[in-house]
Amino acid sequence: MPATGLMPMSEIAGMSGLDYLRGMAEGRYPAPPIAATMGFHGASFDTGLAIFRGTPEAHVLNPMGGVHGGWYGTILDSAMACAVMTRLAVGQAYTTLEYKVNITRAIRQGMEVECRGEVDHFGRTTSVAHGEIRGVEDGKLYATATTTCLIMQVPG
Repeated sequence: MPATGLMPMSEIAGMSGLDYLRGMAEGRYPAPPIAATMGFHGASFDTGLAIFRGTPEAHVLNPMGGVHGGWYGTILDSAMACAVMTRLAVGQAYTTLEYKVNITRAIRQGMEVECRGEVDHFGRTTSVAHGEIRGVEDGKLYATATTTCLIMQVPG
């Protein structure tokens, strides 16, 4: 798991989204603290594409012992939104406006998954992306999602 922490927005806004995310994946910049909390990390980034890897552990289980639906949503939101971030120019930022998750089967505790987020549309003020979670060992589909993100200019 990469080191976690936060960089000042003024530093992040001074580079393209893709440059920042690649630097994070290479360990030059810290990963956000949520990654350590939730047990996933950004594995690779390319224009319009973000790939995360994760392994849910006991602290993300629901009362019935299953992986909480919020874990699915969090890794999917991260991958889809970071796919949008790969398209940001210097001085731009994003935020998630909405997302929808469809869980197709249960992920087991300790099971490694890969989550892909891909941009479908990148406009001046909004971006649309989709994502999916698949098991690393079995290749099976565990969830799909879609998102809309707001694209903004960073003040200053």
